[in-house]
Amino acid sequence: MSFSIAIDGPAGAGKSTIAKRIAKKMNLIYVDTGAMYRAMGIHLIRCGIGPQDEAAISRECANADITIKYENGEQVVYLNGENVNPILRTEEVGSMASACSVFKDVRAKLVQLQQKLASEVDVIMDGRDIGTVVLPNASLKVYLTASVDVRAKRRYDELIAKGEEWDLDKIKAEIAERDHRDMTRENSPLRQAEDAILVDSSDMTIDEVVDAIIKLCEGKR
Repeated sequence: MSFSIAIDGPAGAGKSTIAKRIAKKMNLIYVDTGAMYRAMGIHLIRCGIGPQDEAAISRECANADITIKYENGEQVVYLNGENVNPILRTEEVGSMASACSVFKDVRAKLVQLQQKLASEVDVIMDGRDIGTVVLPNASLKVYLTASVDVRAKRRYDELIAKGEEWDLDKIKAEIAERDHRDMTRENSPLRQAEDAILVDSSDMTIDEVVDAIIKLCEGKR
């Protein structure tokens, strides 16, 4: 039986960074579900489909072939045979990914792939409905969060480090809006699973969070 860790939480909580480090330390396959939704977002943007056009999104998502491979120890996301890693993390793609993720046909397509991966190998996945929908029987479920102010500052620092100019208050507003959308959507809203352990990283370093979650795994593998 495969071992799995499900990490859920709002945007900017550090889910991906934490999950990647845990994967390396515990020799798990890291499945970045958010990257898969971002790849779908890229596909829909390229097709010229608006984020609220559910009918068009439902039709077109069937034509998106999204796969994950590991090359030189790094996860590579392929969209219809193209490596889209370089453009996955743009703000436009992130907004489209969040918008299209509310639609059931998009979620159904990607959840099927995620569950297949988890049934074959030991995995750690992060997202917004991993413990509640994708891996309801995960070996360990964690709800990772941080305050809006902390998450906004982390994103701001990340963008500044890349040489981009952003307004901190605008980032904070966008994060708050995304939280509301993710938590109130009809299909698979973001929420803490009943059996998930809450980890608030607001006052924790990355290493402290990683160590805390690995400790939670003791006796479960």
